[in-house]
Amino acid sequence: MEKMRLVVVGAAGRMGQMLVKAIAASDGATLAGALERPGSPALGRDAGEVAGLGALGVKIADDPLKALLDADGVIDFSVPAVTVEIAALAAQARIVHVIGTTGLSPSDLDKLEAAARHATLIRSGNMSLGVNLLAGLVKKVAATLGADWDIEILEMHHRMKVDAPSGTALLLGEAAAAGREVALSDVSVRQRDGHTGARKPGDIGFATLRGGSVVGDHSVIFAGAGERIELVHRAEDRSIFANGAVRAALWGRGQKPGIYAMADVLGL
Repeated sequence: MEKMRLVVVGAAGRMGQMLVKAIAASDGATLAGALERPGSPALGRDAGEVAGLGALGVKIADDPLKALLDADGVIDFSVPAVTVEIAALAAQARIVHVIGTTGLSPSDLDKLEAAARHATLIRSGNMSLGVNLLAGLVKKVAATLGADWDIEILEMHHRMKVDAPSGTALLLGEAAAAGREVALSDVSVRQRDGHTGARKPGDIGFATLRGGSVVGDHSVIFAGAGERIELVHRAEDRSIFANGAVRAALWGRGQKPGIYAMADVLGL
């Protein structure tokens, strides 16, 4: 089979450069396009040179329609408005769209559902193998322990992250809620300030820390009477997300249109 032709959205950013490197190192994929926002100083530059690899013969451009017409898939760690636009174009081109974008609204998710009638969408708040294995453990522990065990999710990221809680924290919250067979939206507590009263049984709490250059730390705490279980994942290098995204794209090739998760990619 020929190498999968992939386009990277936000190719000049930190994550975009990691994706360019991961694709270049992959035996099954090749870089077919690199996109940036209109007016970006990186436009016209070779994506490989921007990523520190040397020339790859792919210039960074700002026309997603043209780029996706010549591709088998697109990898997108951008912002919600861009992701929704790319999803619509991926549906037109009937290709794979790997989405690592966080902060998507219910309206955005509805638009992704519509795009998934024709495109193969693989969406996750975190593309790493370790985090998705952790989510599986969280679901199992939540299902096993009784409701008298309190669940708290603590996350820390670098000072530049703009959304909270992180997509990974929400992924872990969804796993915990699924283990208890409840909707996260019904039990999620995102903020505590002032006289809040006692903790409600069954709540799943979130706490957010921001600072420095932290790639991503996540802890899921199960607190019972007289004992506590903590499940922890610490990301030390963004390459884990890029490698997972490329793996997801390769898995998605040949899959039917629809929305998939990393759990599907990993067979979990």
